Amino acid sequence: MQKILINNKLLFLLFIAMLSGCTLQPTAFPTDNTIPTPAQSFTSVNLLPTPTPPAVDTAVPCSMWISPRVPNGLQETLEKGENCTIASEKAGAAYVIDLADQSGEAPEQSTTWIYALVAPFPTLVDEIALEQIMQIWKGEATGLFSGFSLWMDESTYLVFVSSWGNPGEEAVHHTASAALLEAAWNNTPSLAIVPFDELTPKWKVLKVDGISPYDSSFDAGSYPLALRFGLFVQTEPGFVEMPQFPLTNRDPSKMTTVMLTGTTALVRTTAARMEVKGVNYPAEIIGQTLREADILHISNEVSFNEQCPPAIPVRSEMRFCSNPTYFELLQLIGTDVIELTGNHLRDWGPEALLDTLEMYQNEGMQYYGGGRNLNEAMQPLRLEHHGNRIAFIGCNVAGPEIDWSTESSPGALKCDMQWMKDQIQLLLSEGYLPIVTFQHYEVEDYRPTSAQRVDMLDMASAGAVIVSGSQSHFPQAMTFVGDVFVHYGLGNLFFDQMMPGNRDAFLDRHIFYNGSYLGVDLLTTKMTDYAQPRWMTPDERITFLDTVFSASNWSEE
Repeated sequence: MQKILINNKLLFLLFIAMLSGCTLQPTAFPTDNTIPTPAQSFTSVNLLPTPTPPAVDTAVPCSMWISPRVPNGLQETLEKGENCTIASEKAGAAYVIDLADQSGEAPEQSTTWIYALVAPFPTLVDEIALEQIMQIWKGEATGLFSGFSLWMDESTYLVFVSSWGNPGEEAVHHTASAALLEAAWNNTPSLAIVPFDELTPKWKVLKVDGISPYDSSFDAGSYPLALRFGLFVQTEPGFVEMPQFPLTNRDPSKMTTVMLTGTTALVRTTAARMEVKGVNYPAEIIGQTLREADILHISNEVSFNEQCPPAIPVRSEMRFCSNPTYFELLQLIGTDVIELTGNHLRDWGPEALLDTLEMYQNEGMQYYGGGRNLNEAMQPLRLEHHGNRIAFIGCNVAGPEIDWSTESSPGALKCDMQWMKDQIQLLLSEGYLPIVTFQHYEVEDYRPTSAQRVDMLDMASAGAVIVSGSQSHFPQAMTFVGDVFVHYGLGNLFFDQMMPGNRDAFLDRHIFYNGSYLGVDLLTTKMTDYAQPRWMTPDERITFLDTVFSASNWSEE
């Protein structure tokens, strides 16, 4: 029995040894109470790092459904975004872009989109009430707007159907955006509604309830054709990155107004009135509008000189100068740019002109089309305002020869048409929009001379965005070469001519937006008291525009 027990113990020890992977050795037990010393060396083992499990993307893909009512400009901006794809169906899209006030829900973001009521440019009507637009919409227009058709592109049509309800039968027409202008021009009398950012120069912008989106004081909250579009979240916010959403399509920080004016000569009776009624007398009525322009252009034909004789209403000698005190008028109206192509610059000699140029420079008024010498006169005037890069070049066609600058004497720049065209191309390559102005031959006729037509249309074909005649004391016709606006003559700004025709004049307010030329707003004045232009009455303006438009023929050049 004892032998069996011993054998069992041995088997057990062998089993334990096999499990531990070791050879069984006799165990030596200490004879005292000390604890055995641990082994002093270990085998080094290189352990592999624990692999990191791949991240699980739990974000919901960004997708956006854009309503067909959304205007082209807003749609294009959203489609340029890199974060979201465009969904073909509204259901399942993370975001929905649509009219903000249609669903009854508050949008996560919103934008105010400005629409303009427009007409083909040679339209005599200047403004309309919202009530009258609604009558046209319903096919119930009477009076002045009877027979007018209303045009818009497809998205604009859907927008206003949502806002105003279905239009009257055959009252409203919609077509592709690219075909809209031609359709309206071919179906006069007509009106159209277009987004502000899609305006082009051959549209005339009308006021609605007395408000024009061209106005510097424009208030979207009071304007009837301002609509709000919203970005609605259909997926829990925070799981997708929101697309970039523009605030508006009429951002004042991207807009520039350039006011081009006709002849200014503070002499003879105009000067005499200033002596009696104050230096600011000529601008008392129209001055505020001039000051509102971001860039005010003045074609001042006469130099200032301390030796200038006292102002008298009548001078037999056609040799002009202005008292330096009259310079204050140019300051008061906020003059930014002086055109130096006039034919009376050197009437009082080269020194008077040099002194005048120094006065401009000291006041921060920049000039072009003339200068201290030929080299300076040949320099275009480059300006940048609100991101719009605009350049001025100009020259004198008519002379007299003594008025032209030379390498060593001041004066106007003599016209070299090839050089002008080369300059236009240079400016375009630099990213500037060129404005070309002329001192051309003076004619008292609404129709331009053949020489005017040739020279000014050449500049338009070369790439200028605006070609304007500053020389004419008589207002003249206008035309388009593509989208280039050509105005052969603006008439007088401040000059003492009171003959029929000479009293009437244009102030051309040109609108630039986001690096493009949108169009022109024709302001009209009538000279009073040999010195002070006032705004035309509505009847005077209709008669005047009708005369000029008739002389223009409006066949695209």
